Amino acid sequence: MVMNHVIPWSTIGVVIAWYSSNIGVLLLNKYLLSNYGFKFPVFLTTCHMTVCSLFSCALSVTDVVPLQRVRSRGQFGKIVGLSVVFCFSVVCGNVSLRYIPVSFNQAVGATTPFFTALFAYAVSTKREAWVTYATLLPVVTGVVIASGGEPSFHLFGFVICVSSTAARAFKSVLQDILLSSEGEKLNSMNLLLYMAPIAMMVLLPATLLMERNVIWITIDLARKDIRIFWYLLLSSSLAYFVNLTNFLVTKHTSALTLQVLGNAKGAVAVVVSILIFKNPISMIGMLGYALTVIGVILYSETKKRYSRN
Repeated sequence: MVMNHVIPWSTIGVVIAWYSSNIGVLLLNKYLLSNYGFKFPVFLTTCHMTVCSLFSCALSVTDVVPLQRVRSRGQFGKIVGLSVVFCFSVVCGNVSLRYIPVSFNQAVGATTPFFTALFAYAVSTKREAWVTYATLLPVVTGVVIASGGEPSFHLFGFVICVSSTAARAFKSVLQDILLSSEGEKLNSMNLLLYMAPIAMMVLLPATLLMERNVIWITIDLARKDIRIFWYLLLSSSLAYFVNLTNFLVTKHTSALTLQVLGNAKGAVAVVVSILIFKNPISMIGMLGYALTVIGVILYSETKKRYSRN
């Protein structure tokens, strides 16, 4: 007897919302920082963290995500450390969008597993099989090829994007080490609840120091074009919903499904960005990105297979 497995509409809706928020915030940030001419990535990130803090506090009083409390000063100190790395990663990611296309940004971002494996090897006792490490070769090779074939290559933008990717990987490794005990583990939404306000407090003085008069410039800009206010609000709201929908997709699907959807999401973002911004692309660059994605898939599958053994 053959049974048809029907995917619930709620799961489909959550996946669509996840894709929309992820790709939406990426494209809107690119438009703001590059096309629109709003050249204040640190302030943009501060706006993101402010809205994330407000939404997280509002969500904490509902039953959507069970509240997990910080139990010790030591645990809070670890969260502060993660918040600083988180800040650095997000700011660098936004800065890179000023200089490089979304398509190239995604190609570099796909190398996250390489940096994760590198940091896990360097700062912990976690070791993978040599075959697993071998699958990282096409990941790196793909980005090298994509960089060489990228018509809009910008060295500073590339370096900052690599820094963002490395910091994101370092945060995940650090999180596994620092919040490894059962009493200290936090789900992604509760971690955001505590990290976002800390990140906001770190970013506010950084904004005032690095982007002086940005608040008055933004107010003056809003008087001439009120759309900037709505752009910043929408971008910040989408940044929060990226985290919320990621949490819900994890809840509604398996880890393998999430992995497959994540790989596909990057490819969709590349196609949509090229259609919207019409940035020049090369066949070599696309082949490099494809090789990186294949490497990521091979790494994920090999890691899963050998971890079972």
